[in-house]
Amino acid sequence: MLSVQPDTKPKGCAGCNRKIKDRYLLKALDKYWHEDCLKCACCDCRLGEVGSTLYTKANLILCRRDYLRLFGVTGNCAACSKLIPAFEMVMRAKDNVYHLDCFACQLCNQSLVTYSCCTH
Repeated sequence: MLSVQPDTKPKGCAGCNRKIKDRYLLKALDKYWHEDCLKCACCDCRLGEVGSTLYTKANLILCRRDYLRLFGVTGNCAACSKLIPAFEMVMRAKDNVYHLDCFACQLCNQSLVTYSCCTH
């Protein structure tokens, strides 16, 4: 879990070992970090900017997308039988998994996915 906290007294950054003098610091994995130092080991994104969850495995600190890409389970779409990467959003119905574009009525081919703002 990742949290942003106001800095009350200088602490050492787990990433660069320098004192954190910024107004805010991140606390993750029971350590303190500069906002610029807590990054995904694969894509280098700043983890404080992409959400409040980070993933660790094999001594790597990762964003959700890269964790799933590296360690997630891939499968095949029940409609088109093509591979679904582990990081891709899917629709599930009972034991079946579908690409979002493939989740449609079998009679009229009308999409059954309803998108809310900024999700597609």
